[in-house]
Amino acid sequence: MNLRQLETFVAVAEESGFSRAADRLHVVQSAVSATVRGLEQELDAELFRRLARGAELTDAGRALLPEARATLAAAAAARDAVDAVRGGLRGTVALGIMQAMRTPAPNPPAILAAFRRDHPGVTVRVRHGGGSRDMAAQVADGRLDLALVSLREPVAGIALETLTRQPVGLICPLGHPLARRSSLRLADIAEEPFVELPPAWGTRINNDHAFAAAGLAREVAYEINDTASLVEFVRHGLGVALFPRSLVGPVTDLAWIAMDEEAGGFEVSLARPTTRRPSASAVALRAAIVAHASARRARATEARPSTIG
Repeated sequence: MNLRQLETFVAVAEESGFSRAADRLHVVQSAVSATVRGLEQELDAELFRRLARGAELTDAGRALLPEARATLAAAAAARDAVDAVRGGLRGTVALGIMQAMRTPAPNPPAILAAFRRDHPGVTVRVRHGGGSRDMAAQVADGRLDLALVSLREPVAGIALETLTRQPVGLICPLGHPLARRSSLRLADIAEEPFVELPPAWGTRINNDHAFAAAGLAREVAYEINDTASLVEFVRHGLGVALFPRSLVGPVTDLAWIAMDEEAGGFEVSLARPTTRRPSASAVALRAAIVAHASARRARATEARPSTIG
């Protein structure tokens, strides 16, 4: 068994097919098929069920997948260590990010621009792998090295480092009866129809948790999978939404009303694995993200007006 076989096996598993794996690895499909057959013969086990369109893992393949990812990660870490000694960090890091991350949340483009200047030999592959729960699972199983997520509960196999926390508020049209209120409680808005993101996404996780903790039910009238469309639904009066102000962006035709503390907050954390050794490139990117978030918090604190008395 060698690294090329394991890399090919992981590619077929993640792409759910031999042709897509061949495209990803920049080889012909016959080479992928031959490599997987050789691995199956060596292990004396069928790793994939060949389907009319694609392939799916067998029980043996599912057992091998986390071990194959761990072996490839260890090999990458070894290469990174040698490269670092030779005077330059190299490698590839897979980073998961959420949608619509604006100030004061961590700013991925700003982080990555500075990181590329400091480490030009490192390639960062940015992925939006669904919601926060999905990305946390991908960090745990090795598909992502790091991810910016918003979670309210622990996930096996990952550690969470809090980067920032923002209050949430109600978004509604300016003509809505609640638009002139200075603050709101969850009970004030429980009867409203809501526009929401999918259940695995960070803001939805916070909102569902807050209403459940308050013992309140609500109606999710529309479930949307992108922030811009969610705002449009609210703009046209189809429902209201609970969101941090920064994720909505500058708008002049909508109201944002602060919620009581029982509504929780939008907390952004950095998810990293605890069951495998990170590569030197992943360690460097983690440090850059944490430093960026710390600097933003310091600037926000300095900008706040002080009070005396």
